[in-house]
Amino acid sequence: MLAEQRHQLIMRELRSGGTVTVTELAGRLGASAATVRRDLLKLEEDGLLTRVHGGAVVEDERAPFTEAAEAGLPEKDAIAARAATMIEDGQSVILDSGTTVHRLAPRLRGRHLTVITNNLAVYEELVRDDTVELMLLGGMVLRDSRSLDGFMTEDALRHVHADWLFMGACGIRPGGQVMDTTVAEVPARRAMIAASDKAVLLADHSKFPGTGMVKICGPEDLHAVVTDTSSDDVTCTALREAGVSVLRAAPSASDG
Repeated sequence: MLAEQRHQLIMRELRSGGTVTVTELAGRLGASAATVRRDLLKLEEDGLLTRVHGGAVVEDERAPFTEAAEAGLPEKDAIAARAATMIEDGQSVILDSGTTVHRLAPRLRGRHLTVITNNLAVYEELVRDDTVELMLLGGMVLRDSRSLDGFMTEDALRHVHADWLFMGACGIRPGGQVMDTTVAEVPARRAMIAASDKAVLLADHSKFPGTGMVKICGPEDLHAVVTDTSSDDVTCTALREAGVSVLRAAPSASDG
């Protein structure tokens, strides 16, 4: 088993059980205790867990999808509306598991597009729309984030190509690095970038700098960032200097 797969399974075990011992993890992974200890050390260095005597514990501060989806709706809707104008009919679009990306889905109804997603909330928005060609990526169901993820998701992405990727993130560092808090979701997002011609990050001001210890990508991998008018000027300037288009969207009066 590859190290990245072990890391995903370790984080899944910790989130489901809270604290897990090295012996338990070694048995479930079919790996040696020494290998598991090295994995735990790496994940701790990435800020994803805390090692304790004989094992590890994780305190995931990331809000579940339903809670996060209800935060900052005026900004998210403004960002989603601006993003929708970038897409032309007949194009293919990957939508990831982000809550702002989910707000883009209703704005694609009735359009002649192909939408590829691992976001179950996006699937529910578009499944009854016969105009949209909809592809749901396979994978393990992550209930808190209402998404599909894991090596099956990554493998499916190797067989598709899209004009656009619209993605979310947990944080954007001042130098333009895009970050996540969940190591298990990073490989799929990287595979989405590789499968698309243009990657667009949808991020409101709370993501500047936001959270996250795991790098998804650098500014060189982004075509554009769509954000709101309150986002950090220093980071936005760094993104522009790296060749990234920064598009700011203001909530409409009806949103406020």
